[in-house]
Amino acid sequence: MNDMKIKKGFVVREIAGKSVVIALGEASKSFNGMIELNGVARFIWDMLVEGKESGEIVDRIVSEYEVDREIATRDVERFIEELKGANVFE
Repeated sequence: MNDMKIKKGFVVREIAGKSVVIALGEASKSFNGMIELNGVARFIWDMLVEGKESGEIVDRIVSEYEVDREIATRDVERFIEELKGANVFE
């Protein structure tokens, strides 16, 4: 079971050529800012939106970006912790 479901109302928008997560509607009552996403963070975000588990996300990053599994795992965990801190998950 995926316990990392993104709350309704959190979306990615392109602002000034950058991908950012913003909150709309009800979600904006508890989050009034934005999270800027680099290429890898955007990739992770998109996988989370698809309901993927962290292990599968790491596998895809290793495959797509040809990076060491340890580095990919650390990056995924760090980004997920940032999102948890921003209260983005249900």
